[in-house]
Amino acid sequence: MSQELESTNTPRRVLVVMAHPDDAEFICGGTIAKWAAAGSHIVFALGTRGDKGSSDPDMSSERLMEIREREQHDAARALGVKEVEFLGFRDAELVADLQLREAITRAIRKHRPDALICQDPTARWSGQDYIQHPDHLAMGEAALAAVFPSARDPLTFPQLLAEGLQPHKTPEVYLAAARESDVWIDISDAFETKIAALKAHKSQMKDWDPGPEMRRWGEDNAAAARFQRFPG
Repeated sequence: MSQELESTNTPRRVLVVMAHPDDAEFICGGTIAKWAAAGSHIVFALGTRGDKGSSDPDMSSERLMEIREREQHDAARALGVKEVEFLGFRDAELVADLQLREAITRAIRKHRPDALICQDPTARWSGQDYIQHPDHLAMGEAALAAVFPSARDPLTFPQLLAEGLQPHKTPEVYLAAARESDVWIDISDAFETKIAALKAHKSQMKDWDPGPEMRRWGEDNAAAARFQRFPG
C-alpha cells in the first residue's frame, strides 16, 4: 500500500488500473513520472472515458469522451507512459462484477506487469473533505480480485486462454492514496511533471492551478512518512 513519498526498486513493467482519466495523475502521477524516467514501461488501463465529468449543460457524453480521451493521451505523454487502454465501461456506473474483473484480468495477462497500481477499495472517504467516488472503489475492488486469483489461475476466464493470454502472477501491488500506507515514494524530482500532466486535463482543471494543493498533500504525506520513521 502506498502514498506518494521511498523505498522500492523501480519495476520494469507497470500496469496502472484506474477508473477515470485524471485519476492516476492526481493520486500517483509523480510516482509514474519517476518510474518512467528510470526506465519503467508503464501502461494505463482505465475503466471509463469519464463521460459524466462535466457540469456544462450543453455537453454531451459522446463529446466529453472524445475530449477526455485526448486529454488523457496528452497527460500520459507528459508522464512518459507508453500506452493507454480504455476498457469501455460507463462513467459513474462501474460495478466490481465479473465483467469488470475479466477486463482487468485481460489487461494483466496481456501486459504482464511486475507491479500494478490501483485504487484503494476501502477508502470510502478522506477526513471531512472528500467522499470517494464509487467508481474508484469498484475499480480497486475488481483490480485486486483480478490480480488474485483471476490472472493467476488458468481455469478462471478460460476464454482468455483462447485469446492466447496466459496466466500471470503480479509480484507487487500498490494501492494509491491508501488509507493505511506502508510505502511512500519520494517524488520531489517528478513533482513538476505531475503538475504538467494534471494540467493536460483541461476540461477538469479549468482555471484551477493544482500545484499548491498537490504540494500541500505531498507535504502531509512526507510528514506521515517521517512520523512512521519510514526509511529513505
